[in-house]
Amino acid sequence: MAFAQGSRSSLSYIVESTFGTTPAGNFTNLPFSTHSLNLTKDRVTGNDIQSDRMPRVDRHGNRQVSGDIVVDLRDGDYDTFLEAAMLNTWTTNVLKVGTTPKFFSIEDYAADIDQARLFTGATVSTMGVSLAPNQMVTTTFGMVGKDMTISATQKTQDAASGAAPFDAYSGDLAIGNVGGSSSVAIVTGVDFTLTNSFAPTFVIGDDSAPSLEYGRAEVEGTFTAYFEDASLINRFLNETETELVVSVNDPTAANEYTFTFPKIKINSADVGVDGPTSRIISMSFVALYDSTEGTNFKIERPA
Repeated sequence: MAFAQGSRSSLSYIVESTFGTTPAGNFTNLPFSTHSLNLTKDRVTGNDIQSDRMPRVDRHGNRQVSGDIVVDLRDGDYDTFLEAAMLNTWTTNVLKVGTTPKFFSIEDYAADIDQARLFTGATVSTMGVSLAPNQMVTTTFGMVGKDMTISATQKTQDAASGAAPFDAYSGDLAIGNVGGSSSVAIVTGVDFTLTNSFAPTFVIGDDSAPSLEYGRAEVEGTFTAYFEDASLINRFLNETETELVVSVNDPTAANEYTFTFPKIKINSADVGVDGPTSRIISMSFVALYDSTEGTNFKIERPA
């Protein structure tokens, strides 16, 4: 008897042209660290009161797919998922927030027991990126989708790029006034999340949604820095509109990706004393629309 092992698992995907319908063609391997993709069903229970107190009716209701795909970000392999998160496409290697959703069929294959779960109508509802010393650049794609099937037939996969993951040492961080940020060397961590709020639109006559609705592109985050002077705290006190630019790279130094928040508002600046060592400022921010850039969040990749 064999039990499915995580080490024998793979994810792959293909872009759908029709929501919820898997097109013909090869899937593309998607490197990942962990994932929690699953189909969930609501329950519909009967309301009759019985003298013996025991329920008679319990049925399955609305179906939807949800879960996280956690990856070590790298050049090339996740560009299509970045497009889905931004609801836009790359234009001359620049990606800004847009309004056009992209949907995937995603296969979770367990090679040791030859079972494949196929998730359809899936897209990126949230994207969280975490940068800190001594770790890879971790990205979490929070997925929402339509449905799932299972079979013993694996899709044919094209290989991933084989590019090395980004780390927090092979990049830079700049902060300053809008349009005039400059590099700083006191930041100890940056985390940010883009939230699209995708949700199924259920209708009478079908237990899976015919489409997904979405909301605003809300971008919020936090960063921590050594308490060196009053400059960062003054940006909070004076409600100064600020530009934040974060770049990451791999050891080749040839694959830099840059995350630009052209206008942020810093909404907190907490400075505690956690012990005898260096004091840290913890700051939260929200990204706002900048008329010059035409976006509240921008990603750039190498040519």
